[in-house]
Amino acid sequence: MNDIPLAMLFGILLLLILLSAFFSGSETALMTINRYRLRHMKNTGHPGAIRADKILKRPDRLIGLILLGNNFVNILASSLATIIAIRIGGESAIAVAALILTMVILIFAEVTPKTLAALHPERLAFPAAFIYKPLLRLLYPLIWIVNWIANGLLHWFGVTPESSQGQTLSQDELRTVVAEAEAMVPKSHQKMLLSILDLENATVEEIMIPRNEVDGIDLEDTIEEIINQLETGFYTRIVVFDDGIDNLVGVVHIRNAMIAMAQGEFTKKKIREMAEEPYYIPEGTPLNRQLLNFQQEKKGFGLVVDEYGDLLGLITLADVLEEIVGEFTTDPSDSIPDVQPQQDGSFLVAGNAEVRELVKIFKWDLPEDGPRTLNGVIIEYMETIPQPGTSLLLRGYPMEILQSHKHAIKMVRIWPDQRKPQQI
Repeated sequence: MNDIPLAMLFGILLLLILLSAFFSGSETALMTINRYRLRHMKNTGHPGAIRADKILKRPDRLIGLILLGNNFVNILASSLATIIAIRIGGESAIAVAALILTMVILIFAEVTPKTLAALHPERLAFPAAFIYKPLLRLLYPLIWIVNWIANGLLHWFGVTPESSQGQTLSQDELRTVVAEAEAMVPKSHQKMLLSILDLENATVEEIMIPRNEVDGIDLEDTIEEIINQLETGFYTRIVVFDDGIDNLVGVVHIRNAMIAMAQGEFTKKKIREMAEEPYYIPEGTPLNRQLLNFQQEKKGFGLVVDEYGDLLGLITLADVLEEIVGEFTTDPSDSIPDVQPQQDGSFLVAGNAEVRELVKIFKWDLPEDGPRTLNGVIIEYMETIPQPGTSLLLRGYPMEILQSHKHAIKMVRIWPDQRKPQQI
């Protein structure tokens, strides 16, 4: 070493520091790179992404190679700095050289490259993958020995490299990813994606039209009443029953009924002939499952039944799609016809208005884990059927019962702007 010029020793030391910076930065870049973006780039044929994905399949081997190289160059740099210090200032300069080398490695070979790699991992990860792939083959025997010892120690703690292959996201984590992708995904698309994730948390009962609101053809009515009902209806299909909704006959497509009327063949007998077998949906079916069922069965209209086969209500494909894309109206008050805003800031809300829709559209903090309708929530809260004029404070919202009939609340006035803090 005494024959090597100091200039060359300093040059070798600089090279070792640069190698240390490369190992440190590339380690951070490869370990922090977004795996899902990496896989996407790999699928598009990006050569750097292909190599990076391949070497990351066994991170234990990659880490073994990086640490082997990093420790080797750091130790070699330390030894070289000691030799330089002795030649310049004798043994008394060794401590000063160690301090200087520590600061240089810390700043230029650790903090700076790792910060750059954390901010722009792809810039370092892809070029490093070209270098590490042949090094893994060249140094495989040495890396295998290091990993065999390290993995043996980890095995005592129940950890194996194969046990943590790949990365998966839970539903909540995926929801967070979508919510934080504001810069890349339009807000309207974000809402739809989040609504799709929420579909499995809702069931058909939560959005169905309850049986007491199902508008159908009763064959006990006169043919004139039935024709008038068909001409003023909103649905393309309508339920047909005989003397009560419990006696279902089937479902009639309005188009077929109109053709029969145009041909002068529209009779109750013809209605029975046109009636198709209803498509039944079991209660408790998640909305995501029902959306797929509609697609597989080529249906857009179904009747929800309980475990005894009794009709609970009906649901359409449009109802499920509205849970994803939102209501097909622009005014929130038009979204729920049972809600009427007043000039004093209050809202007149029908008792059969669905709580879930009130929460979703108006952002009111009402309980969703109990009855479906506002009538049910108030009755459960008061444990009695209140009379008109009764006032209450539900979840901090002042409410007044305006109308009730027999065993149900028909109309409620709510002052959402005057909400008071709940008592704990």
